[in-house]
Amino acid sequence: MDYPFYDIEKKWQKIWQDREIAKGTDFSSKPKYYVLSMFPYPSGVLHIGHASNYAIGDAISRLKLMEGYNVMQPMGYDSFGMPAENYAIMHNSHPRITTEENIANMRKQFDGMGFFFDWDREVSTCRPDYYHWGQYIFKKMYENGLVYRKKSFQNWCEQCNTVLANEQVEDGACWRCGSEVIQKELEQWYFRITKYAEELLDFSDVIEWPERVMTMQKHWIGKSEGARIEFTLPDTEESIAVFTTRPDTIYGVTFMALPPEHPLVQKWLEEEPENHAMHDFCKKVINEDKVLRSSTETEKEGIFSGRYCINPLNGDKVQIWITNYVLMDYGTGAVMAVPAHDQRDFDFATKYGIPMKIVIQ
Repeated sequence: MDYPFYDIEKKWQKIWQDREIAKGTDFSSKPKYYVLSMFPYPSGVLHIGHASNYAIGDAISRLKLMEGYNVMQPMGYDSFGMPAENYAIMHNSHPRITTEENIANMRKQFDGMGFFFDWDREVSTCRPDYYHWGQYIFKKMYENGLVYRKKSFQNWCEQCNTVLANEQVEDGACWRCGSEVIQKELEQWYFRITKYAEELLDFSDVIEWPERVMTMQKHWIGKSEGARIEFTLPDTEESIAVFTTRPDTIYGVTFMALPPEHPLVQKWLEEEPENHAMHDFCKKVINEDKVLRSSTETEKEGIFSGRYCINPLNGDKVQIWITNYVLMDYGTGAVMAVPAHDQRDFDFATKYGIPMKIVIQ
């Protein structure tokens, strides 16, 4: 006899719905348990990957319900952004129309799979009752000086027509469409997260997080302790600011390392349109993957700018090199290179015959 799985599913799904077992109760005396799975993009239909992902939250929710908890597991839709826009373009329709249609269809699919969701708490990020609060929070942060705008080079996907985080670039290609990622100078909003570095780096209450995730978060937050030092350029009013965690090694500086994206480098490129070697090098490096550029395994490359800066402590003239291993979005975007006491600087200096000074025994 065949098992009538469809009939059994419908029977129990109706019982669960009638009893409202997934409905979280406000002001209950029971201990609370909140379950939140990552919202899906409503840019298509649910597939087996969605089913396997939401089965985890479903199992946890049902377990905690049986253990006597007042469980709440809402569902929502991450409906802003490129996936929804690209889907609408593919179907020659407005994103609001296709997004709402996909949300309605996903809701039917979720119901058909019998997942444990409190549908009274359903949200969609593209609806005013949700994004109103995102705008409210942004406005408060702006009023308190926690957001600002500046120009910088960003990972850019021509196909998706959007900026990508470093983690979304895989082997120089867009993680979503596979197109080549280039570097494009844009004016962007930035958050002053370093003001909250201490709190953000306190992982004491998330000790079960994988070490890989915590390391990624630490790199993203980017807290460092050190000193800011200015190196002036002779016969100009310009200077290069560096941030160093080892100011005690300043006497060992033998060259300054700048990325092609540095404002001074961009200025020099404008002043020297005939310097093809410098233009070609900068163009090549700018379009390289930032993660690979900063890797210790990547070969260090550079070109001498033909310019010097002055060490503020001993007055030495210091060569200024444009390199591939310094990133504009870390620190000040400039490195005072001490080859005798830093492996990357040592590799670079060895390759290009730059002198070294030992200052710490």
